[in-house]
Amino acid sequence: MKIVHCISSLDISTGGPARSSTSLINELLLDSSISTIDVLTLLSNQPIINQCINDKGNIQFFSPSISKYSKGLKKYLNKSKESDIYHAHGIWGLTMHQVVKEARKYEKPYIISARGMLEPWSMQQSRLKKKLAMFLYQHKDLKNAACIHATALSEAESIRNLGYKNPIAVIPNGIDLSEYPLKEKKNEISDRKKTLLFLSRIHPKKGIEILLETWENISKVNRKDWQIEIAGNGEESYIKELDDKIVNLGLQDSVKIIGPQFGDEKIETYHRADLFILPTYSENFGMVVAEALACGVPVITTKGTPWEDLKQYQSGAWIDIGVEPLKQCLEQYLIKDRSELQQMGVNGRKLVEDKYSIQSVAKQFIELYQWMIYKNNKPNFVIA
Repeated sequence: MKIVHCISSLDISTGGPARSSTSLINELLLDSSISTIDVLTLLSNQPIINQCINDKGNIQFFSPSISKYSKGLKKYLNKSKESDIYHAHGIWGLTMHQVVKEARKYEKPYIISARGMLEPWSMQQSRLKKKLAMFLYQHKDLKNAACIHATALSEAESIRNLGYKNPIAVIPNGIDLSEYPLKEKKNEISDRKKTLLFLSRIHPKKGIEILLETWENISKVNRKDWQIEIAGNGEESYIKELDDKIVNLGLQDSVKIIGPQFGDEKIETYHRADLFILPTYSENFGMVVAEALACGVPVITTKGTPWEDLKQYQSGAWIDIGVEPLKQCLEQYLIKDRSELQQMGVNGRKLVEDKYSIQSVAKQFIELYQWMIYKNNKPNFVIA
């Protein structure tokens, strides 16, 4: 199979989509059924390029015009018409639109990974712009896709609720466990404070303000042995708002914004944590949850994510969105000793090994691509 993958950006700062798509492509390149993969993306400052490269892989970077439309991409697509399938990671961007438009031109099947961009919360953001994009091109691109990819049943339901009747493949994001070693157990006798870690894009969607307001409402006695580290990148103006909020709430002694974490530094940050928190409003998957669990850190996250498995594997908590649910949950977790939290972290590693390894996810995509091209038996993870 000859496959074209397209994503608007592979920059390390873009977070989950860049990491999950490159991990997938890297694993797909190891499969004997794949002859070539072309990865098409726009130029960025720090692209993730150590993945996606072997003798069958080819990355092409393109310069967009002011309108984000790339003439170079169009020329390249004219040369790639022998490809068997096209896979667009994300919607809205003209880069992905150019790719799927060419796929239709050459009557080739294409799949669109929605990447949470059709979730109700996301659809309410920049609503007028999205309505215009839907009218001009996005609805047609989605409607004519041979398949739409969702990372969880909840995301598939959101897509169906928008009226799309295409087959939907429900395949989670995968994680390369070799990149996320399990942290070593720490001695229970320690005078250091325990660390509650938030690591993700710093954005209003992520619920950081919920975390800060919750922390302020927990008594100092209950949180005296804990500190919060907020790691990630985002708009400077929003980070400044959060800094001001931390000071205004009198939390500067226990809450620190430590900036973006990449590579070995990010692994060290996960390993330093005793508990991970993602109080988000909406996530189609939440790669940082999988990363934290893989590193052996138990997780608290919201029902805005598809991580109900946390309960089954006793590796964390899956709670309602808001200050009060988070307060009730944290008050239970802050009194747990290190040995109990460490065991929950071991359970979390097992969860990722069982369900989210990149090897198992790549096999599902191979099966999906073959079904789309050859029209053989429909995979059991496809909702027709």
